[in-house]
Amino acid sequence: MAPQENIPIDLVPQIWTNWRTKKTEGLPGIMMFLWALCGVPFGVYSVAQNFNIPLQVQPHCFMALCLISWVQTLVYHRKWAVWKASVVGVAVACTFAGVETALILTLRPLYDDGKDVPIFVVGVIAAALLAAGLLPPYGEIWKRRGRVVGINWIFLSMDWFGAFFSLMALVAQNTFDILGGILYTLCCALEVGIFSSHLIWMAHTRKIRKDAAAQGKTFDDIAAEHEASGIPFKFAERKSRKDRVSKVEDAGTDDTENSAGGNGSAGTPLGRSTDPERITTTKQEQ
Repeated sequence: MAPQENIPIDLVPQIWTNWRTKKTEGLPGIMMFLWALCGVPFGVYSVAQNFNIPLQVQPHCFMALCLISWVQTLVYHRKWAVWKASVVGVAVACTFAGVETALILTLRPLYDDGKDVPIFVVGVIAAALLAAGLLPPYGEIWKRRGRVVGINWIFLSMDWFGAFFSLMALVAQNTFDILGGILYTLCCALEVGIFSSHLIWMAHTRKIRKDAAAQGKTFDDIAAEHEASGIPFKFAERKSRKDRVSKVEDAGTDDTENSAGGNGSAGTPLGRSTDPERITTTKQEQ
């Protein structure tokens, strides 16, 4: 299988966007973790076969950038303390390094003896993890009815071009690497799907966004107004079961508090006051 050809710095725009906006909503943390994890078998694959130095360094740079982005999702989305997320990130990196070292020491002698199957299996696992990392964004897309949020377009474009040119390089070779071709084709197709979904969403919401801009509002403002007033909105964000249950519980709590606060003195039996001084005054008058 051909080595991974993603541009090592393609994640820098995404990391910068996460840091600048201080939020990672719409960027699945599992996507970044799977991509970081795929760096382990890709590193084993390239080092064990003694590829040239740039190809050996590339998967490790990619893994490091993915781990940084994953730690950002812990801090900005899951609201972890920076020190806690950093410690977890370093611990995961050390674990990955230990596993990769052990695999290289185990598989390299086998490869040198002409046994290619173990390395081939490692390559398949790496390719599967890389492709699987592009599936979680589709859950976010479904949730937002086609809208793509939180993913930097420069990062996605660079990643797509990396996969596309890698595929073209395979086509230009004397022998076509089927496994590598499948990997790069899947990556290109999944990323084109992400682009297409957002473009379709923009076409469907063009009038809404135009009217909102005329009022000095955003699409999110319009969606929030519909939700607050209880008016159905075609492009409202789909809520998970957990969010729906939490909303119902909050509504029940508010109703209980309003009922108790609104009744006042009438909340006592027959609407009678429980103030001792008032009760005493009333008895004297009688």
